[in-house]
Amino acid sequence: MEKFKKLINDKAFFKYLLYTIYIIITVGLLFSLLSQSYIRNFFATIENKTFDVRQSLLAPYKKVNKDIVIISVDEESYEYLFGKYGEWPISRGIYADLITYLEKQNPSAIAFDLMFVKSLKSSLNEDNKLANNIAKYDNVFTSINFDNQSFDLRKPIDLPNNLKAKVDNKSKVNFKNEYLEFTNCRAIINQILNSTSNIGHINIIRENDGIARDLPPFVVYKNDYYPHLALKVALKYLEKKEGYKQSEYKINKNGELILGNRKMPLTPNGTAILNWYGPSGMNNSDSFEYVPMWKVEKTMYENKKLIPQNYFKNKIIYIGTSATSLFDLKSVPTDRIFPGVEIHTTFVNNILDNNFIKRLPIHYDILISLLLSLFVGLIVIRSESTVISSLIAILTSIIYVLCATAVMYLFNIWIGIVLQIVSIVLVFIAVYLAKYILKSRDLEYTYALATTDGLTELYNHRYFQEQMLLNIETSKRYNKQFSLIMIDIDFFKKFNDTYGHQSGDAVLRQVAQILKKNVRSSDIVCRYGGEEMSIILTNTNYDEALITAQKICNAVSENPLKLVNGNDVKVTISLGVSTYPQNGETTADMIKFADDCLYKAKENGRNQVGNLAPDKEN
Repeated sequence: MEKFKKLINDKAFFKYLLYTIYIIITVGLLFSLLSQSYIRNFFATIENKTFDVRQSLLAPYKKVNKDIVIISVDEESYEYLFGKYGEWPISRGIYADLITYLEKQNPSAIAFDLMFVKSLKSSLNEDNKLANNIAKYDNVFTSINFDNQSFDLRKPIDLPNNLKAKVDNKSKVNFKNEYLEFTNCRAIINQILNSTSNIGHINIIRENDGIARDLPPFVVYKNDYYPHLALKVALKYLEKKEGYKQSEYKINKNGELILGNRKMPLTPNGTAILNWYGPSGMNNSDSFEYVPMWKVEKTMYENKKLIPQNYFKNKIIYIGTSATSLFDLKSVPTDRIFPGVEIHTTFVNNILDNNFIKRLPIHYDILISLLLSLFVGLIVIRSESTVISSLIAILTSIIYVLCATAVMYLFNIWIGIVLQIVSIVLVFIAVYLAKYILKSRDLEYTYALATTDGLTELYNHRYFQEQMLLNIETSKRYNKQFSLIMIDIDFFKKFNDTYGHQSGDAVLRQVAQILKKNVRSSDIVCRYGGEEMSIILTNTNYDEALITAQKICNAVSENPLKLVNGNDVKVTISLGVSTYPQNGETTADMIKFADDCLYKAKENGRNQVGNLAPDKEN
């Protein structure tokens, strides 16, 4: 028990214990806040923004696959086609002719990011022509979309079995969630639907802030899996280039979709986080190449030389819209105006490059936060300079952000930033508060050492002198009185000689406690020296001081004191009183008058309050 008390009283131990408690409480408070869904969502939203910033910073160092080309219905193409044909959508026979034109150049794949829905009675021949051309080639793909529209608006249809994907999922990835499981389907015309298996969904998932960061390789409709159009297109390209063919999709226990020698890491909700290549190719020459549809149309029908010969050979060709008026523009991490067709080509490019982003689970963020918090906390604890410790904390945060960005670039791993930085800031503040509290405690402790007698725990002689001067000044200013009691333990030298100094010390401590118990909290009890003690009575006249002195004298004489051997002993004291200003206007004068009274008490037999019959001008 004594060792434990000694440890608790050890200043260094207490300091580090308090720091540790502060760090634990701070980090614990942060993580308990994360248990609240709205706090967690707030952190997730900010973390997503840091992902966007990192992707934008890293985009210039990434290169798109130049085998991917977008034939786009841009603003000029829309104006030209609408003006020439007088309607929108244009006849599907034009797309059929486009397939014929492109296939002559032997492309790797042709993908329509367009929805061929609802046949027009006046254009059945054109629909059939398009369907026949799509079915004619095994490298032509088209789109379908899933949603949750009311059954009153549109009745769900049964899709052909050859559109369904076989998925062997050995992981905890759950595709049957509110984002990927749909109750309805926006089907395309039956001529196409029943003539080819090269149909994939083009659903895009957007976060709460409206930004698309990931795409679902599969969606669920009527308990069946349907693959993304980009997944099918990429596999066709790999089949042609590398001879790889996929018949069944396997997801390993780590939540990775296996595509030959490529692995696509999936989120717990079944989406793949895309690695973005920068702003849209509409305004970025380093991104995907756009070929305006009007140039292709003029080359097909008017034999204009607007496109180089065999330009589309071995290319993946995506056909979609980028005109603002056609409403297929989205926001992505690297651009706020990004055509939907380019989101899908980004997905294709990620598959070809094996370049998807893997988000580390939250427990890694928590572990890193704890390590960083501990490091910064220790730095702040050990540093005597606020400036240096602040700079180290800031530098640690900057280095961590740079490292997290480098890890994303080099290894395609998304490590959190927000939780870690918040942890550093909170721990930095908490430890500084702890240091401030401890510093205040140290100042109080140092001041107590300088003003307190170690044996009796009364104020010492130095503090007594300071308070006497202070009370004299206060009394002068406000025309008030205060009194002084001087106390001496009777026959204390003889007592020490008889019982020993240890018993003498015990008596001093017990007398000191009796004095403190019998005065007001505003009164100041001091050890004057040796066995002499003094009490400064604030706002007290001479008669009141005499009453207090007598009460103290009686209290000491009536309470037996314990010696170190456990025996009781009777002790008495002699007292003298002086009052400012009538008994003296200086500290020395007041002490002398009180001492004279004290010696008068000793002359009269001790165990009493001495009185020199002062003036009664109170």
